[in-house]
Amino acid sequence: MKIVSGHGNYIRGQGLLGQIEEYVGTFGKKACLVGGKTSLSLVSDSIIKALSQHGIDVHAPIWYGGECSESNILDLKNQVEEFNPDVLLVAGGGKAIDTVKALGYLLNLPVIAIPTIASTCAAATCISILYDDNGEYLEISRKSKNPDLILVDTQIILEAPVRYLTSGIGDTIAKWFESKAANQKAEPNAFNCGAVALARFVYELLLKEGKSAQESIHKGAISRELEDVIDAIIVVSGSISNYGGDDCRTAAAHAVYSGLTIFPEVHEVYHGEIVAFGILTQLAIEGRSDEEILEVINYYKQVDLPSTLGEMGINASLITEEKWEILGNVTAKIEDMVNMPFEVTPQMVIDGIHRADKLGRSSIEV
Repeated sequence: MKIVSGHGNYIRGQGLLGQIEEYVGTFGKKACLVGGKTSLSLVSDSIIKALSQHGIDVHAPIWYGGECSESNILDLKNQVEEFNPDVLLVAGGGKAIDTVKALGYLLNLPVIAIPTIASTCAAATCISILYDDNGEYLEISRKSKNPDLILVDTQIILEAPVRYLTSGIGDTIAKWFESKAANQKAEPNAFNCGAVALARFVYELLLKEGKSAQESIHKGAISRELEDVIDAIIVVSGSISNYGGDDCRTAAAHAVYSGLTIFPEVHEVYHGEIVAFGILTQLAIEGRSDEEILEVINYYKQVDLPSTLGEMGINASLITEEKWEILGNVTAKIEDMVNMPFEVTPQMVIDGIHRADKLGRSSIEV
């Protein structure tokens, strides 16, 4: 038996939230809105007003808790159950969306995802990434509801800081490097090979249009390039994850991201920024040439992605040998790393991070 998860309907448009009642009403008459603090401050008033005017009862907005953690998911469950909603709405970034996807799974409720930033593909995938309450990675959870509907208001994405889009570019280009690595150990089929081909297309699109999309945000003007990049980050990337599944969803780049969360400094760095450095480390672990790694680093310099530990706030000279060993051991054991086509040892992780950081620093000095 072959089961492939797919995302719900995807609707993107400028001012889309102004018609949100048309979409929510098909799910019932009681809605619960959860999200990040900033996102709720931006959209909750207009959402509640629009829904209330059309006879949809909305629970007072709820902050998701700051981390996609088991305790926050259970706390939300306790807050939401008594209200007995027909549908869950979530506004925010990846962690907020993942949290409500897990909540939707627990309560067996439909989920409408409203990404307010284009930084991850969380709105279009059937997994949630779990952390502890302090932001340290724990696991990939399959106890997660694939959103039934994804609503993207282009105007809201346009008005968000450009750094979020940059982070989304970093997270999305990883699909190419990770899927082609992971698929080497999988039995080829229409889905995983199709996912790799789609990942290649998205990578080339971002190389071509990523910088222009950033410039659109700086100018405050929606462009075709910005729309392409938003779609690529949020939903096409999610399709790659859904089609490829565990065969080629993630590999070393995301394992390095998760491992680096042992450093409190990176909790202020965005997911896709850390993943971008993880790509460089993966290429080093694979034994790629300096020229190939530097080619990726040169693109990072164009779009302001980090290529060194220092750019993520980590002072490598202050990391003790014991801490390096912990980082190597943790990263090598993370589920994502198992997808690599060969065994990756803790020392390979450490050496890969050192080499990636060295090449990144050399490019800055040029």
